[in-house]
Amino acid sequence: MKPTSKDSSWRMNLPAFDATPKQKAYDVVIIGGATMGACSAWFLASNPDFKGKVLVVEPDPTFSKAQTGASNNCMRQQFANPINVRIGQFAAEFVKNFRGELGGDPAVPELAIRNFGYLYLSDNPGLTAVLARDQKVQAENGAGTRMVSRQEIAEAYPFYRLDDIEAGSLNTRDEGYYNAPLMVEWLIRKSIERGVDYVRNSVISIGREGDRVTSVTLETGEIITAGHIVNAAGTRAGQVAAMAGLKLDIQPKRRYTFIFRAKNPLDRDLPLTIDPTGVHFRQFGDDYLVGCPPMGDDETVGFDDFTAEEGIWEKKVHPILSNRFPQFRDVEIVDFWMGHYDFNTFDYNVVIGPHDAVSNFHFTNGSSGHGSQQGPAVGRGVAEQIIYGGFRSLDLTPFLYTRFAKGERVIERAVI
Repeated sequence: MKPTSKDSSWRMNLPAFDATPKQKAYDVVIIGGATMGACSAWFLASNPDFKGKVLVVEPDPTFSKAQTGASNNCMRQQFANPINVRIGQFAAEFVKNFRGELGGDPAVPELAIRNFGYLYLSDNPGLTAVLARDQKVQAENGAGTRMVSRQEIAEAYPFYRLDDIEAGSLNTRDEGYYNAPLMVEWLIRKSIERGVDYVRNSVISIGREGDRVTSVTLETGEIITAGHIVNAAGTRAGQVAAMAGLKLDIQPKRRYTFIFRAKNPLDRDLPLTIDPTGVHFRQFGDDYLVGCPPMGDDETVGFDDFTAEEGIWEKKVHPILSNRFPQFRDVEIVDFWMGHYDFNTFDYNVVIGPHDAVSNFHFTNGSSGHGSQQGPAVGRGVAEQIIYGGFRSLDLTPFLYTRFAKGERVIERAVI
């Protein structure tokens, strides 16, 4: 099976970007204009303490091969790390108050979270203990997660086959789906209104003098002076860091998404269900979504490699799907795509803020599949680092680049 384009309903309606920047010098140059870049630009432009000028360089404003374009648009707080729980909570509040966050313009759409929830299923005592430990962390930080027995799952969702399941972890408050591309579209639109310049171009080199980056060179030949540079390049983040003589190990990994229609649909919304096999399922409008990692090893691929394994639906996805949901034995695939996670294999958590030696080069990279919901908090944090020299709203210090040299991993187990 070969990937197809996502349904046209997700595509953004953005103004055309010029190729040439309006100025020769900017206070901040952001490399990458999708979720992380758009969030960083917005939180800079909307902060009254920031008086500078921002340039965002994006080679493909359709984001057709960006992680934003391939996103499954999920929202959750069910993480193992307290900081990630709070990051998810901020994202939920930001989305629920989106129009107000962007200044109250009635043209800005009201975003909402479709709260069908997340349900992690456990088929063994060890996994149940992990879910229970994580649930305690989540509850201590205000999330609505609760442990549920097999009987409770069956009563709430009678369509699962649960012979092998002993328990689960469920949260239906601020967990489910939201329209992440629409959020990004309006962040870009409102940033442009506030003076941010977006260009359709690529950065091919970065100037550096000692412990400072100084400029970017664009594919079209312009050399742009930069006071700060923000790396928001997704799976290309390692290559961008290398242009500045810096090391960042971000590895693209395949993730598959299928949209299917059931001959016998369920009688209620399907929570985003994480099967013990690692395959996950959820409601998708009136249809359903299923996502999964590769059949074999979760190997690193090239950032431009969008080839798919032959037979993954027949050999992996549909057998697991029809086993967990007897009603889904007879389904029709209506769409399919393959995207990438930008894995930070050090600890599966985002790298944020300034480099420890080159303090005006900033990271927003390696969210390991969580970028759509982590973008608002990361963008705000990067903006605070640039404006104030430190975090003001949410302390993201454990995610700074300095943890690599110290060997201080902030492990996130809850990576789907």
